[in-house]
Order: sequence, then C-alpha cells, then structure tokens
Amino acid sequence: MIAPGTEPGLWQTARALAGRDLRLLWRRRGDALQPLLFALLVVVLFALALGRDPPLMAQVAAAVLWLAVLLAGQLSLDSLFRSDAEDGSLEQWLLAPVPLAWLVLVRVLVHWATTALPMIVVSPLLAEMLHLPHDQLPILLASLLLGTPLLSLIGGVVAALTVSIRRSGILVALLALPLFVPVLVFGAGSVAAAARGQDPVGALLLLGAGLVVALVLAPLATAAAIRISLS
Repeated sequence: MIAPGTEPGLWQTARALAGRDLRLLWRRRGDALQPLLFALLVVVLFALALGRDPPLMAQVAAAVLWLAVLLAGQLSLDSLFRSDAEDGSLEQWLLAPVPLAWLVLVRVLVHWATTALPMIVVSPLLAEMLHLPHDQLPILLASLLLGTPLLSLIGGVVAALTVSIRRSGILVALLALPLFVPVLVFGAGSVAAAARGQDPVGALLLLGAGLVVALVLAPLATAAAIRISLS
C-alpha cells in the first residue's frame, strides 16, 4: 500500500515509465532499428525503380519520404501495448494513482521519439538521395515534425483497441491506414504546394491543429480503449 501523501506525481511517474521503456528498448536495439532500416529500404527501392531521372525523383521525393515514414511506423505499432498486456503491466496501469490517459500519452511520446524522430533526423540524407530541392527541405521537416506525432497518437488508439487480439498486426494496419490518409495528404501536400510556388502554411496549420486536438483527445480515447479491451 502507498501511504497517503506519498503518491508519485505526474512527472515522477512519466520519468519512471519513460526510463523503463528506454531501458527495455536498449535491450532490443535490433528491433528498434527496424523502422529506420525499413524506411531506408523503401527510399532506395523507389530510387532504383525511377532510374537515373533526377527531375522525376524530385517530383515524387516528398510523397516517397512520407510513405516511407508512415509505413515504417506500422512495424512497431502493434507492440505499443502488447508486451504490457501479456505480462500484466497494463492491469497495473489501471490501478496506478495517476490518470491512465497520462501513462498512455507518455508511452506514445516515447514511441514517437524512438521510432519517428530518428527517421526525421536522417530525412535530409534520404531527401538528398531522391534529389529533393533544398528549398523544399524545411517544409518537409516541418510537416514531419507536426505529422508524425499525430500518426503515433492515432495509432495508439488503434493499438489499444486490438491489444487483446493475438496476431493482430494486419488488423492494426487495416484500421490505422485509413485514419492516416488525411495526415499523409496534408503532410506531402504542403511540400507539393511549396514546389508549385503556393503557400504551404495552410496545410501545416491544419497538421498543427490536428496535433493539438489529438494531444487532448487521443490519450483519453486510448485509455478508454484499453479499459474496453481488458474488460
């Protein structure tokens, strides 16, 4: 029993959960690199398929990079809560002295920082491979920084809904991909607008607005989905 007045606070709980997740991730370093390697493979295959045609590659570079990041994120989405459900940790989350939505938010942000953020870091190199014009690179990075956390938050809801279903990787992809389409459209569309000489700020603002709404609502929806899955 925890003595009254000694319950851990939100930030203390967040540091403990993030530290635990990072230690477990360090033990499975090979698995952690899979999304990054998959994104690199997708970009290389597209570059080989398009041949030695830099103007053509420049036209599709932003769409290819966005697709690579989106599909690579699917690799680890199914395991977002599964290991906790299998070892009983998820039931302990329900009994924690902090809101379940807070624990969910911390988990999703750690997932984003360890999967999507490394891909964003190497995206300038991938963009160079696809001959993306340098003046479009800041728009691409801005769209990825706004869009990838939104993908993780949406994916967290889907992962929570299917956490009690064994071998649900395909089901998670089928449920998540239609929800990812608007993010893909506005993310790649912002770079396409900049390439046409139009203002990309509108698409970026829509991504930012979606991210703000998702930061508020997605953890609540994910927490509710976990309760439903475990009931």
